[in-house]
Amino acid sequence: MNKTTTFLQPSRVYFGPNCTLEYADIFARAGKARLFVVSGRHASDRAAPLIAAWQAHGATVEIWNEVSREPEIALFEQALAAARVFQPDAVVGLGGGSALDVAKLVAALADGAQSVHEVFGIGLLRARAKFLVCIPTTAGTGSEVSPNAILHDEAQKTKRAVISPHLVPDVAYEDPALTLTVPSAVTATTGIDALTHCIEAYANRNARPLVDMFALEGIRRIGRSIETAVKNGSDLAARSDLMLGAYCGGMCLGPVNTAAVHALSYPLGGTYRLAHGLANSLLMPAVLRFNLAAMPARYAEIARALGVATSGSDLADAETGLARLVEISRSCGIPQRLRDVAVPEADLPRLAREAMKVERLLRNNPRELTVADAEQIYRAAY
Repeated sequence: MNKTTTFLQPSRVYFGPNCTLEYADIFARAGKARLFVVSGRHASDRAAPLIAAWQAHGATVEIWNEVSREPEIALFEQALAAARVFQPDAVVGLGGGSALDVAKLVAALADGAQSVHEVFGIGLLRARAKFLVCIPTTAGTGSEVSPNAILHDEAQKTKRAVISPHLVPDVAYEDPALTLTVPSAVTATTGIDALTHCIEAYANRNARPLVDMFALEGIRRIGRSIETAVKNGSDLAARSDLMLGAYCGGMCLGPVNTAAVHALSYPLGGTYRLAHGLANSLLMPAVLRFNLAAMPARYAEIARALGVATSGSDLADAETGLARLVEISRSCGIPQRLRDVAVPEADLPRLAREAMKVERLLRNNPRELTVADAEQIYRAAY
């Protein structure tokens, strides 16, 4: 309770089905007339009515919909070059977390005052050049309310983060209606990513009460609705729960952030280009089992938020909660072992060494990890 907690969030957050259309005049009211939209092709197609609404309010819209994967530095630089040609007065991220992260960095670096290589790290970005709006079409990263953006560094075969208050958008829309046609596999892995954000923020050396509220609420909503959303994507109530849960996870990232699940997932994404949520799901059981004894009361509260009945023993409840997480992952059709996604066993020692470089997240973990511990976790997940 004696730690100061700082929340950074957009000045406006709209939440609700079709809120994007209800408040489509946001750019006109902000005096912004040239919109550079960073998206993927499927997301921009689904949002055609929204884009038409912006145009009806007088906006000139340029759509750059080339974000079809987790973005490399080179892909970001292509988006940045296109934005500089168009010269927008606002940048819009429309899509999954990858599109939002690219948009955030385009808005930040459009004026050329800094290069992306100068701002990798914490607090190195000096300003943001353009008005920024983020509209997620998946319920996963929470990037629309976080100060983070992640790019894949192909040369180093790892992910690199830019963390800055300037990356928090001016406006975020949380519109569950935009997620109704997201494929079940994507719903599953992005939902698990959001769930991991909440779990790792709650069971965290830097946990704090104001963040705990968001973390536990996110766990409750995602835990009770992810299986329904995966199996019946048209269920708007389940989709709304997932989106609100992802928002809660995003709100945890600035003040507290994640821990060893994310740190160990980075080399999997960097080396094999595994989807981020999939990598988290593969590693979460082994990492949490490693951590349980360090924070049994916290992991018991996570279990109860997942619907586990209280037994009178924190450790027993925590174990049951871990089993529930595995059950959710299996029910959603997510692969369960590293071997199932063609990760070579011979690579595990190298992955462990790479994971130990993600110190900004490992220092949050409930239990200190050595490189030997990291390798053992990969082997347990194999």
